[in-house]
Amino acid sequence: MPDPLYQPKAGSPLSVDTEFYGQLGSTTSGRMLVDQLVVPIRTGKAWPVPAGHICRIVAIEGAQVGDLNLWNLHNPRERFWASRTKQLHSAHMRVHDRFWSCLPYLRPMATVIGDSINYGIDSDGGGCHDLLGTRCDPYVHQLLTGEAWDVCCHSNLVRAVAPYRLHESDVHDVLNVFQVTGLTADGHQYFVKPCPAKQGDYFEFFAEIDLLCALSACPHGDMTVDTWGPQAGDPLTVCRPLGVEVHRVAPELLQGWQAPPVSDYRGTHGMRLG
Repeated sequence: MPDPLYQPKAGSPLSVDTEFYGQLGSTTSGRMLVDQLVVPIRTGKAWPVPAGHICRIVAIEGAQVGDLNLWNLHNPRERFWASRTKQLHSAHMRVHDRFWSCLPYLRPMATVIGDSINYGIDSDGGGCHDLLGTRCDPYVHQLLTGEAWDVCCHSNLVRAVAPYRLHESDVHDVLNVFQVTGLTADGHQYFVKPCPAKQGDYFEFFAEIDLLCALSACPHGDMTVDTWGPQAGDPLTVCRPLGVEVHRVAPELLQGWQAPPVSDYRGTHGMRLG
């Protein structure tokens, strides 16, 4: 079996302080709830998360997939880079994995500190909290069915970030929270399995920088009804809302922590200047 391509040297930001982040995840008594919202079925919402705070996404009524985008609150050109995160960590996000930002910034925007599902890898090679795929969108629906249908995560996210003066082009590849996916053994094609989340299950992360987050409660619901293909139907009956909580952390837990700087690469990409 070949080794992973991206292997860091000692002291790399990939090697997180598991004791520090473990305490953040396990010490809940000192948290203070500072914001709470519900994302109704088939909609999206956006909200800020200050650096040093914890954001928790909750399956408040049971199985439901959510599509998550992150931006630097003060500079939306810096945003979550799903494909590089997948290369640096895994095709499915787990505790202590980090949300990496796009070039030229390339720094951890957030770190996963809690996951009540803890799915692992199943017998089909599937994992939970998916980076393999991306959001559903009306363009691919039109392509596959010939029908216009704007009940999609991409459209939900576009509407959610509009009040923050962001555009459709700012919406980017997502983390599919609570979604189980993998690649088929024969054709290495993308597959999705039913969402394993139960009422009260959560996925949470620690904000390393000031974030703007946006979440779509996926119109595919718990992924038990086909949206495309010969058995396609409308998954409305398996759609549920998602909850979001933002918590302030006890100050003593943040001793020694500081927001990570952007990449210190100062090269010129091989170009000769002057």
